[in-house]
Amino acid sequence: MSTSFTPLFASIALPAAVMVIITSLALLVSRNWRWSVSALAVQYIGVFILVAVNWPFDLALIKMIAGWMAGAVLGVAVISSPQSWREEERYWPSGRLFRLMAAGLVALAVLSLAPKAASWVPGVNPSQLIGGAFLIGMGLLHLGLTSQPMRVVIGLMTVLSGFEILYAVVEASTLVAGLLAVVNLGLALAGAYLLVSPTMEETE
Repeated sequence: MSTSFTPLFASIALPAAVMVIITSLALLVSRNWRWSVSALAVQYIGVFILVAVNWPFDLALIKMIAGWMAGAVLGVAVISSPQSWREEERYWPSGRLFRLMAAGLVALAVLSLAPKAASWVPGVNPSQLIGGAFLIGMGLLHLGLTSQPMRVVIGLMTVLSGFEILYAVVEASTLVAGLLAVVNLGLALAGAYLLVSPTMEETE
């Protein structure tokens, strides 16, 4: 579905792809929850731009607002239960260098598969393909390196964002946009409950 904003968003799709790549790396290596929530918010700006290449402005905006709301829910949950994040830092596996090396392998896989993947999604912008595939890969990597609720939710939201970028090329539906927004908020609420529930049990 074309809109008057489509040429504008198409012209800045490459910077948006770079933005989501950088923020996904920041989410992978960050040990500060404030930086993680901030990186997630910036990532959703990039996702909004890449989705808006094909979706109407208002539908793409729903994606960004839902992502910001989900980030805010996670931030409030960590403030309410800071001990959960401290425990994650204590068992943070293998350090930044290992995570960056693993991210490099994901990048190589995305770049090697991108030419073939372009034929699977006709009409996809190369920046959308690289940004979406990189988010999916980084989200799966994130899930494989942690069991902490907030990081798991961030990993799932990253995978979902990558999927949405690619799915936006073939489908532009108000119902789909609403359902995906609900899924994002549901993930955030589930993660917030898992973060806060130990504190609630202690106070009973």
